[in-house]
Amino acid sequence: MHAQILLFDGFDPLDVIAPFEVLAFGGRLLGGELTVELVSAEGPREVVSGNLGLTLKATGQLDPAKPGYIVVPGAVGPLEGDPDEVDTIPVLLARFGETAAVPLIRKALATPDITIATVCGGSLALAMAGLIDGRRANTHHLGVDVLEATGAVPIAARVVDDGNLVSAGGVTSGLDLALYLLRRSYGPQVTLAVEAMFAFESRGTVWANTGRVPQAV
Repeated sequence: MHAQILLFDGFDPLDVIAPFEVLAFGGRLLGGELTVELVSAEGPREVVSGNLGLTLKATGQLDPAKPGYIVVPGAVGPLEGDPDEVDTIPVLLARFGETAAVPLIRKALATPDITIATVCGGSLALAMAGLIDGRRANTHHLGVDVLEATGAVPIAARVVDDGNLVSAGGVTSGLDLALYLLRRSYGPQVTLAVEAMFAFESRGTVWANTGRVPQAV
């Protein structure tokens, strides 16, 4: 199984590094059964984040046919400013919709053995690109209204499992997202070992469209 973590110009570094660390260590505990790679839609290149010019290197091109996970981070930058002059977070997320990543992710969403996972504004990027209309998802709390306005169905849970779309809320929830992916695919023992290594316990109840629906009280 493969975990492809997608880099795009203006990405949030923590949205990338938190899942990378968790999934990479999980892969080691699985004897290499899970591989992790930083990719871009354009192929190997240096990709500049939205935080003080911090740069990470994509070593491969996003492959929508590789079984496993594709992790989409959010963006980081100013919240407000003239969009013609400042690369605000909304500008960066909207710009994602103009990249080669969109048709690749659309293809991946139609592939049964691939799960798209998003951290923070990653779900917004997909929603703004028209990729997750009607799908249940979460994002950073400041973007929930935009998520709904662009066609997704917001769920107030730290991690939301909507089948082949798994999303997480604010930036640190990338840890919870990656731990949940490990637990869903490989079970609790590997996940617990990863939690112990990072001295971090998963937070919150993962929402999924299963079980009893609560009655109004």
